[in-house]
Amino acid sequence: MNTRIDASALSSLTAAILVSLTGSGLAKELKDTKTEGWPEQVKEVKYLASSDKTLQPMLLRAANDKSKRPLLVGLHSWSGDYRQAGGEVVYARWCIEKDWHFIHPNFRGPNWTADACGSDKVVKDIVDAVAYMKKNHQVDTDRIYLIGASGGGHASLLMAGRVPDMWAGVSAWVPISDVQVWWEQKRTGSHSKYADHIEKSVGGRPDEVESAMRECVKRSPLTYLDKAVKVNLDINAGVTDGHAGGSVPFTHSLHAFNRVVPERDRIPRGFINAFYRRQALPVGSEKPERDPLYGKKSVLFRKVSKDTRVTIFEGKHEIIHHAGLNWLARQRRGKPAVWTVEIEYHLKTEESESESGK
Repeated sequence: MNTRIDASALSSLTAAILVSLTGSGLAKELKDTKTEGWPEQVKEVKYLASSDKTLQPMLLRAANDKSKRPLLVGLHSWSGDYRQAGGEVVYARWCIEKDWHFIHPNFRGPNWTADACGSDKVVKDIVDAVAYMKKNHQVDTDRIYLIGASGGGHASLLMAGRVPDMWAGVSAWVPISDVQVWWEQKRTGSHSKYADHIEKSVGGRPDEVESAMRECVKRSPLTYLDKAVKVNLDINAGVTDGHAGGSVPFTHSLHAFNRVVPERDRIPRGFINAFYRRQALPVGSEKPERDPLYGKKSVLFRKVSKDTRVTIFEGKHEIIHHAGLNWLARQRRGKPAVWTVEIEYHLKTEESESESGK
């Protein structure tokens, strides 16, 4: 009997073994190397994607405490991937200091391919990443949190609607809630590249190609946010975003809020349009109380409906990590949202707020 195996067959066999081990939870750290720009405790791993049986990468930091610990899922921005080391690094710092689990999945990388930009593969990859952590580490399933800004905010809202039972809290910052509307808003001007990205993702111009229009609907959080009514959901945006301060009009956040909450609590469309046009509250509107979690950024508008909240603050296309992370820490799955954070946690390491979505 000939027992020789050629190189290509051996390579295929090795890949098959890795897939099998990863799927069974036995293959954990496939690449135990420091990732540039991230704390040394953060490692790169790969896990099996249920949608197409590929090995997908993510960054991971496991808690030292072997009892069940919270899991923070941080999502990269529109043009980034799992290695993106901007403001996302703050998520890892928080988890190191609080001894939480942390993952930063790739979910198919930058949003200019059909596999990315809110596709079914994106949704399944994030679900699979959480499943990997639950299988290989002690995760408190009542404290699984999701956070992201810009493209990560888009994915966070999407996951709140697509997989509402998974999350103890979802913190979405400067998100895109309607892909076709954003395409229309970005067709001209300094941010027109985002319209090009969308066309590449959905297969054409949504105003000309019917299948592209359907893909925009399929990839938009607004399509699913009515299912997020029981999710503890906090949506935030800066008042100059969409104008000089960034690429995503803050109207996306207000319309996302409206899709979740009952009709009686919705923000009138006329108010939304006037607020966005003036970048200031319409005359006679009541300004909310100061929120210390937002630091020097004044809260200009805030509305709460049971477990859903939207905040427009004095800022641009940005995330305030301190506010998002401290709010998440108070939430528990299946419990009403907690909106008052009486005791703040301040990171010991330097926190740098940064623009997202580039």
